[in-house]
Amino acid sequence: MSQYVLRRLLIAVPSLLGISLVLFTVLALAPGDPFSELATNPNVPPDVRLALRLKFGLDDPIYLRYLHWLHAMMQGDWGFSFVSRINVDTLILQRLPTTLYVIGSAQLLALLIAIPVGVYAATRPYSLFDQIANTFAFIGFSLPTFFTGILFILIFSVKLDWLPFVYTTDIHATGVYWLVEELRQAIMPVMVLGLFQAASMTRFVRSAMLDVVRLDYVTTARAKGLGQARVIVKHAMRNAMIPVVTLVALQMPAVFGGAIVTEQIFRIPGIGSLLISSILANDTPVVMAVTFVFACLVVLFNLIADVLYGWLDPRIAFR
Repeated sequence: MSQYVLRRLLIAVPSLLGISLVLFTVLALAPGDPFSELATNPNVPPDVRLALRLKFGLDDPIYLRYLHWLHAMMQGDWGFSFVSRINVDTLILQRLPTTLYVIGSAQLLALLIAIPVGVYAATRPYSLFDQIANTFAFIGFSLPTFFTGILFILIFSVKLDWLPFVYTTDIHATGVYWLVEELRQAIMPVMVLGLFQAASMTRFVRSAMLDVVRLDYVTTARAKGLGQARVIVKHAMRNAMIPVVTLVALQMPAVFGGAIVTEQIFRIPGIGSLLISSILANDTPVVMAVTFVFACLVVLFNLIADVLYGWLDPRIAFR
């Protein structure tokens, strides 16, 4: 098991290097200059501007700048934000927990909805429940997150005044009241992301369960006198979850993309809003670091999915 994980990590290294090279090259060739404000600021002397450009190597060839960035990254130096005037790793660590909290809660909500609904719909195909579930699933993944986010704000914040539509980390409360306010402001963004993911997962779980419940070993389990619930949960559902795990891992880039839009709608101070503001301000060190963090998280979730395969199906060997 440990050797398998180590091999997967070694395989991920060239992938991350290739991703970082492509990202760095695209950002380096993009129009704009991180020091454009300094060039138009009369209070900054020309020699200071030249010294700063020399310090950060902005006039060096792209391959030298990439090698310097890679060497610094390996030493734990993620660069310096030209806009925020602080280290990039400090800036990301301030924002990343909020994003992971929202995304993790949304994924948990999606699984809690999709697995029972998909399994129950597969055990009763073409029933009224199955038709209703399919209808809501089609509606769910047909509506983009920016539309449902605005719709939730209009209904639950503007019309009913139940929930705040601006996410804030500065809650003036303590104890239970702080927890209640934290949950209230997280409900809408988590619901927007969670319901969108649950819609596609429900269809996938239903399809995977329909394929499994027709197999011979499930029929044999029923013929041995086992109850329907035990046959579904112990025999059919565990094998049906293998493609679902693949779907969850492959959907992580889409989840982070949806989180970027959702964070902009609800003003969540997460890594997605940091990426948008950094792109608009041409803060390339932050943009490079954030996109690389996204790539690392995607690789990590795919590794977790590979490990879960062996737990769900012992016939899968870690080789």
